[in-house]
Amino acid sequence: MNQDAIFTLIFSNIWIILFLVLFLVPMAQRNALQMARKRLLVRLGKRRKSNVITMIHRQEVISFLGIPLARYIDIEDSEVVLRAIRMTPKNVPIDIILHTPGGLALAATQIALALKQHPAKKTVIIPHYAMSGGTLIALAADEIIMDPNAALGPVDPQLGDQTSVYSASSLLKLVEKKKIDEIDDKTLILAEEAKKAMAQMEALIRRIVEAKCDEEMTNGIIEEFISGKYTHDHPFIFEDAQLLLGSCVKTDVPEEVYELMALFRMEVGRRRPGVEYVPLGGK
Repeated sequence: MNQDAIFTLIFSNIWIILFLVLFLVPMAQRNALQMARKRLLVRLGKRRKSNVITMIHRQEVISFLGIPLARYIDIEDSEVVLRAIRMTPKNVPIDIILHTPGGLALAATQIALALKQHPAKKTVIIPHYAMSGGTLIALAADEIIMDPNAALGPVDPQLGDQTSVYSASSLLKLVEKKKIDEIDDKTLILAEEAKKAMAQMEALIRRIVEAKCDEEMTNGIIEEFISGKYTHDHPFIFEDAQLLLGSCVKTDVPEEVYELMALFRMEVGRRRPGVEYVPLGGK
């Protein structure tokens, strides 16, 4: 075959070649990252003799359109985490690496209660932040390991619709300050729901921390995390968390966790799992 024929063949198949490159290269990159993360999880699990679960929600960018996609705790996450907890032998500790802005209250509650029920030691590791529902999960652990600059956040209920979201505590204060004939029906309904939500969250927090906190500490947690004293994005950094929760809050984040976060940072794609785990003995 002469040189002109070779060029003609290549040019006539250029779109097939481009398609294969655009399809296969990202797939190979994703597979390489998944294997690298799996190796780190296995290494960390063997060193700590625990089952390591990740719940890492970063903002992603679709490479073609450049549209940011925020990830939050959802029912799919709770299904996977509950399965991982259920598969962990009762005498094996659990480490959960959390990096999340929060998410669906139901999903976070399911995870927190399942974690609390596991008989062996439970540790939540927070390299950067675990806000809202992430904090709820962290409170269920026996130990919280935070980077010195990492943050927890309030778990005060938020109510609203597709157009607006309001703090439950703010809605209750509103109806206290205004006459009832000055308040529209929608706000009154939201305020009634807010009252229920605040009571439910307080009962949930008491249930989660009752085994490790006395009444005074529990009341302090409720006041700081639920009462609406702060905005919903207020950060409780390590010193704040340790003051509220005591010596169970530590700062010795394993180096593997930072390596793992760097691997998640590199990946760009339409979809990646928010939760991963490798059962003990996995290869």
